[in-house]
Amino acid sequence: MDLWYWNSPLGPLCLTQEEGSLVSLQFCPAVPQGIPGSTPLLAEAQRQLEEYFAGARTSFDLPLAPHGTPFQQAVWGALLDIPYGETRSYGQIAAAVGRPKASRAVGGACHCNPIAIIVPCHRVVGASGSLTGYAGGLDLKAALLALEQKKPQ
Repeated sequence: MDLWYWNSPLGPLCLTQEEGSLVSLQFCPAVPQGIPGSTPLLAEAQRQLEEYFAGARTSFDLPLAPHGTPFQQAVWGALLDIPYGETRSYGQIAAAVGRPKASRAVGGACHCNPIAIIVPCHRVVGASGSLTGYAGGLDLKAALLALEQKKPQ
């Protein structure tokens, strides 16, 4: 397992790779001192994230391997289908994975999403369009949605 920390425009991020795939991208409290060097994959992930934050990238092209249950995997796959700049409700995601009454479980899967931003759980909102839960905090969710409302360069 390889770790890389990066001070993004929205705060410190921790990226983790295992066996050639990104398995985690999380908001972290701070970038620790004396971190090991980046790998080619983690450097590419950082480059693509920099382009995303600059408004020049609307999708990511990285090998992903998040760890989770089959239901969580299905939900995270459905999140990858939400277009840049758009949102879906928890109920819409539940229907997309064939479990139309499982909107609360979708919320739980979103909360457990190990690859923030790239697997865009920030694009999932309440049925009324309201911002609800986000592991990174509602302020970060609002910032990511606002970033995506700007026209890509």
